[in-house]
Parts: sequence; structure tokens; C-alpha cells
Amino acid sequence: MKTNTDRWWNPISATVLIVLLAISFALLYFQIIHPVGFGALVLLSLLAARAINIANQWEKAVVLRMGKYQGLKGPGIFFIIPIIDKIDTYIDQRVRVTDFKAEQTLTKDTVPVNVDAVVYWTVWDVEKAALEVQEYETAIYYIAQTGLRDMIGKHELADLLQERDKVAEDLQQIMDHHTNAWGITCQNVGIKDIVIPQTLADAMSKEAQAERERRARVILGTAETEIAFKFAEASEQYRNNPVALHLRGMNMLFEGLKEKGSMVIVPSSALDSMNLGAMGGLVSLAKANDLEKTT
Repeated sequence: MKTNTDRWWNPISATVLIVLLAISFALLYFQIIHPVGFGALVLLSLLAARAINIANQWEKAVVLRMGKYQGLKGPGIFFIIPIIDKIDTYIDQRVRVTDFKAEQTLTKDTVPVNVDAVVYWTVWDVEKAALEVQEYETAIYYIAQTGLRDMIGKHELADLLQERDKVAEDLQQIMDHHTNAWGITCQNVGIKDIVIPQTLADAMSKEAQAERERRARVILGTAETEIAFKFAEASEQYRNNPVALHLRGMNMLFEGLKEKGSMVIVPSSALDSMNLGAMGGLVSLAKANDLEKTT
């Protein structure tokens, strides 16, 4: 929000003033007017230049006449009555952003946190913004900060970390409810950062690590249970079908010996149940014959 003193002169009013003063000096120089007339022309030049004002495309000028609200002017060039009229402020109607924070605020479960947030807002009714509140930018900042503290106090730390979008949406609705009466709407609120004590962050990290290890052990145990169940089903099939057991033994022996020079160690019970001893002897004899032929 810019005051009238920030925009006292503009290029058009300055040009008009220079031209009128030049004409006045020329009239005085050629003695067309007297010094009293020259003073009057200078005063009129100042008033004429002061009557010309410019507002930018995104602004509205609030005009007061003898201290009473007269209306809004702009954007572009506009004129006022010098001395009688006064431009109080130029109000920006673009979307603006305000940073705010809540430091060392306790959550519902009494954890101190620092929260940084940002609110995007705009003036949709310039008349209300000019007449209903004195410094709406400061008012928005304090409403946002107070609302953020209230929202933190109503939520536990876990909810605050996991549902920050929901918290920001609730805060935006609270702020919009308060600022609508001023002709201002809060379009969006975003939570930039939530900082918790370092000791608590370390404890939460250890808790998360322990939870991951627990899940890994549960998954491993579940896998072992499923493997044992499948082995039990396979044993039932092999017990009632010795031919299948014999073929399985031959496959195991082939897989172990298909690489030249490999050694396979099997339980002694498997030699009898799957007849691996006889097959192993046949394989060894075949390899010995191959060796003799090569030599």
C-alpha cells in the first residue's frame, strides 16, 4: 500500500509544471505581466500540475474530498481538485505473498515445533480495504501467525507432519473468514517447513529404523513358513511316487556335476533314499573312461 507522498509527482504533471513555469518566466521577461501576476501564474501552475495523477494498471487510488470518501480513481490518468481533494493511498490489487512463522509452539502432545508458512492473498474490494482496516498487510500477518499457533495446538506432532496439506487448508479457511470483511481474500496457504527438536528427530529416526527391521524379520519368517509348507507338500508327493523321487535325484546330480571338476556333497541318507550312490558311481566310471580315451 503506497501513500500519497510516495506518488506526489509523475512525468505528466512534472512536464506540465515545467511548461507553465517557462511560459510564466517568458511573460515576466518580456514584461507582459507584472511580478504579482507572475506569482499568481506560478501558483496556478503548481495547482494544475497537482491535479494530474496516474495510477498503474494494477492499482486503485482512494480519493478523499474534504476528508470524506469520494471514490476510486484509476488505472491510468485521472484528475482531482487541488486542495479540496486528496489521494490517501494507492492499493495494489495483484496477488501478494506474506511469510509468517510460529516459533516454539507446543503441539497437542506437548512437543515444541517451529513452523514456517506462507499465505497468498489479494484485495478484491478496494473500498473495504481502505475504509475497514488501517494497515491490512500487518493485520493479515498477525491473523496468519495467530491462526497457525492455534492449528498447531490442536494437532499432535504425527498429524502435523503427515497432514500438513489439511492443516494448511484449514488455516486458509480461518484466515479467509476473518479477512473477507476487509475486502481481502486468502487464496492459498502453504506450510514451508516444520522443525522439531534434534533429540526428538533422532529418537524418531531410531524408531523408524526399528520398525523397518521388525517388518524385515516378519517378512523373512513368513517366507520360511511358506517354504516349509511347500517342502511338506513336495515330500508327500515323493513319498507316494518313488519314480518321481528317483528322477529328482538324477536331476540334482546332473545339476551338481554338469560343471567339469565340480564336487557335490550330499547327505548319506539321500544316497539310499534317492539311489544317488549308484548313479554317482556310474558318473565317475564314465568320466574315467573319457580320461583314458583322451590319454
